[in-house]
Amino acid sequence: MEIPAINLKAIVLVHWLLAVWGCMAWLPTSFAWGNFSVLAVGVWAIAQRDSIDAVLMFLMGMIVTILTDIVHFGIFYPLNDFAAERSRDVFRFSAGMAILNLLLKPVSCFFVYQMYRERGGDYNLNFGFPSVPQNRDAYQSIDNQDETTPTGNPFNQAQDSKAGPRSY
Repeated sequence: MEIPAINLKAIVLVHWLLAVWGCMAWLPTSFAWGNFSVLAVGVWAIAQRDSIDAVLMFLMGMIVTILTDIVHFGIFYPLNDFAAERSRDVFRFSAGMAILNLLLKPVSCFFVYQMYRERGGDYNLNFGFPSVPQNRDAYQSIDNQDETTPTGNPFNQAQDSKAGPRSY
C-alpha cells in the first residue's frame, strides 16, 4: 500500500485555519504564539523546497505543539460553561476546532516525516553527536613509514634550492 502524497501547503493551511478558530474563545495567547510560530516554520519549508532543515524543524515543532496543546487544554479548559447561550456556542466551536487541530497533528507529523525522507533526510534522527565507526579496516597503521621520502626532509625539497613563488 502506497502512502498518498499530501501537499505541505494543505497541511499548513488546515492547521492555520483550525488554530485561528481554536483561538476564538478561550485559549491563551501562548497557544496562538506556539502554533503560529510553528506554522511560520512550515511556510519556510514550503518556500525552500530543497531544505531538509526546514522540514525537520517543522516536524519537531509540530511534535512539541502536540505536547503544549495538551497542557493548554488541561490547564485552561473551563470547569463551568459560559453563562450566555451565544458564548457557549462560540466556546464549543472553538474548543472543537482546537481539539480537532490536536487530533490531526500526529497524522500531519507522519506526512511531514515522509516529506523529510523524500528530501533526503535520514531514517534515524541525528542530533550531531559524534559516533565511532565500527569498521576499522580503512585505518592506516602509523607503524608503516613511506620509504620514498627522506627522513630528514618530510617535504621532499632539496636543501640548497630556493623555493619559487607559490600560487595559491
